[in-house]
Amino acid sequence: MRISHYSILLFTTAIIFLACSSYGQNQTYSSEDHQHFLNNITYQIAMSDTSNNEKVVRTDEEWRQILESDEYRILRNKGTELPWANEYNSLYDDGIYICRGCGNPLFHSETKYNSRSGWPSYYKPIREDAVAEKEDNSFFMTRTEIICNRCDSHLGHVFDDGPDPTGLRYCMNSKAMKFVPKEDSASD
Repeated sequence: MRISHYSILLFTTAIIFLACSSYGQNQTYSSEDHQHFLNNITYQIAMSDTSNNEKVVRTDEEWRQILESDEYRILRNKGTELPWANEYNSLYDDGIYICRGCGNPLFHSETKYNSRSGWPSYYKPIREDAVAEKEDNSFFMTRTEIICNRCDSHLGHVFDDGPDPTGLRYCMNSKAMKFVPKEDSASD
């Protein structure tokens, strides 16, 4: 199993943080404290990740083991979820959206807007090379599919009816992404 730079950085940062924060103290940490810590680390790493596009390659069996059935259906079989009944359509908290398949940073909440389509929509990716486009000729029409540039997972589609400054609407599936909130202490 190959360990990515992202995993090493996350693990090292966690060890240093835990060692420094508990030195000489008898403190207990709740699961909520632990989740805030993980969110902070993930957010900071993702925001600084500008060049790690090392491809993630997994077998179909490996994908089935790490993804829930709905996630697998969307990410690996190019499925979609119901409009308005998905996790992130109405979420406008400050943070980033990462690929559920590999953790690649995809979109920042600053570019999210209400497209009234029923799916979370963004007018641009977090980085130009975060996503890739593929022609999709399914359902007797031609659309532009958006995939994660790191693991080639299906995320959604892009349309040219979005707002300024790009005029694009990246219409994504919530199940294809994971939201990482920007915690108050992440900016300290």
